[in-house]
Amino acid sequence: MLLTATAMSRKLRSRANPGSVAILQSFFKTGRGQYGEGDRFIGVTVPVIRAVCRECRGAPLVEIQKLLRSRIHEERGLALLMLVDAFKAGDEPTERRVYDLYLANTAFINNWDLVDCSAGQIVGGWLRGRSTAPLTRLARSKSLWERRIAIIATFDGIRRGDFDETFRIADLLLYDEHDLIHKAVGWLLREVGKRDGAAERTFLKGRYKTMPRTMLRYAIERFPEAERRGYLRGDI
Repeated sequence: MLLTATAMSRKLRSRANPGSVAILQSFFKTGRGQYGEGDRFIGVTVPVIRAVCRECRGAPLVEIQKLLRSRIHEERGLALLMLVDAFKAGDEPTERRVYDLYLANTAFINNWDLVDCSAGQIVGGWLRGRSTAPLTRLARSKSLWERRIAIIATFDGIRRGDFDETFRIADLLLYDEHDLIHKAVGWLLREVGKRDGAAERTFLKGRYKTMPRTMLRYAIERFPEAERRGYLRGDI
């Protein structure tokens, strides 16, 4: 049976809990003037979305793209998890198609959870060993979500012990205006530190006094308490 976008949507909606919609709308900041303004939810948890993803493996990319363009947040989340699965299971031409589809639809990858579940695997995965010029373009985008994609994509390198792109993109985003970028950059720097504390500290030197406070707090969260306080006081 062909897995159409409509069929996948029905699977997801059959497991929705309308009672949780208000909580999700508040958590993902869907109010007027907030970063998720106007987003719609039906009340499906991430574990359930992942379960539906497993049931829908092998759906055509054209149908996944239709789902990605849904007005419903959880349907876009399902589409992105399916793209990650397709990328991981595919040959190089399939990987390229998934990567191109992803970057052609960033307008629909429009909340932090949607970026975080997919950018490292798809964008980072495709750019491994290739030119990272697309990350520069994304980091300089006017779109908050494209900028977040740029830094989260570098998680692929962190997992492999290669931190150069994380540091390069972090420098491009160091003085970004948005709190969600501060958190993302700080988080990725912390992930570097889990693997190589000296590398993270070298990056922070000369930057930590001027970087956004939220970014710094995220970056040093796992440091020893006395050292963490020193960074926050500015006397390291």
